[in-house]
Amino acid sequence: METLHAADVLRYAWNEGDADGADADAGADAVERPLPGGAVVVGRDRILATGSYEELRVRFPAARVRRWSGVLGPGRVHEGPLPDAPSPRERIHAVLKLGAVAVLDAYVTEDPALRAAAARVGVTVLPAPAAARRPVLTATGRADLAVFDADGRCLATVCAGRLVHRRA
Repeated sequence: METLHAADVLRYAWNEGDADGADADAGADAVERPLPGGAVVVGRDRILATGSYEELRVRFPAARVRRWSGVLGPGRVHEGPLPDAPSPRERIHAVLKLGAVAVLDAYVTEDPALRAAAARVGVTVLPAPAAARRPVLTATGRADLAVFDADGRCLATVCAGRLVHRRA
């Protein structure tokens, strides 16, 4: 079953330091420009299509619709130590609550249970440096998404097509 994630604004990529979906730099490629009323269609763990909500609703009429108030874009890479929490599962969940769907290998090697918790939920473990791997939304790419409100707080995180965090 497909899921159509629609938001006030769709971002195909985040600019460096961009936490709230601000407009792309003037020199950025057109694919990185925000798309008002944009959406992403997810099938299993892959992105099937991106574009305007209206267009995708016609192309995928049977898709379940999740509407988000905010800016929808690629899931982020958490590039520092994982937040402290009582258990490895809660440490990974703390990262998901930030909109991150990937962590750096250097910060999960200390505890095999932490790596296992990341694997269970589908969080990608990347070798450093991750800065060269700027997350982008592309058709057929892995369905790693995050939604942020106007204050830059993460409202929802989708990791490999699964909704793994939703702010209450």
